[in-house]
Amino acid sequence: MTTSLAAVVLTGGQGRRLGGHSKGDLLLDGVRLLDRAVAACADCSEVVVVGDPPAAGLSVGPAGRAPRFVREEPRHSGPASALLTGLAALDQHDPVDLVAVLAVDMPLLTTATVARLRAAAETPPLGDGAVLVDAGGRAHLALVVRPDALARVAPPREEWPGLAMRALTGALDLRPVVARGDEESDVDTWADAERLRVTPD
Repeated sequence: MTTSLAAVVLTGGQGRRLGGHSKGDLLLDGVRLLDRAVAACADCSEVVVVGDPPAAGLSVGPAGRAPRFVREEPRHSGPASALLTGLAALDQHDPVDLVAVLAVDMPLLTTATVARLRAAAETPPLGDGAVLVDAGGRAHLALVVRPDALARVAPPREEWPGLAMRALTGALDLRPVVARGDEESDVDTWADAERLRVTPD
């Protein structure tokens, strides 16, 4: 079975524990984390980024198409609100079977990560998708999900602000995909950044 895949990249957080520094503008090996996240979506037909466009140039998405940027309302109303905003912003004239959802502060995610999540989501018996988990089984903000499943569990739009991600994804049947290496690692603090060799722009 051949399935189609789009992507939503979440990059609209406030970075409070980084002194307000934009996580998408952080660098790993000289490459912005935003660009790395978009590159991980190379096999997606469309990429929507929920957050502000970077001041210095836009990332290049699949097939040379720049990703589209949208903002959740109100701003900084949480990752679940951002995810649902990104889902709603996908091209409704060309619906897809699956959506990859990636947090911009997970710099070690790659196209291979997305491919493994996609393969798990496509493997019978089919559930609602697949999610990246660490060795202890804790889920991280990297998943491939069926948009109709998200629509099924999503509350009315007025309830999106402040909605806990666990309350949204916890209602889904997501197959766990165990992370390889440190690909589940995220950058919440400068200590995290130092450990992952992530630097300010």
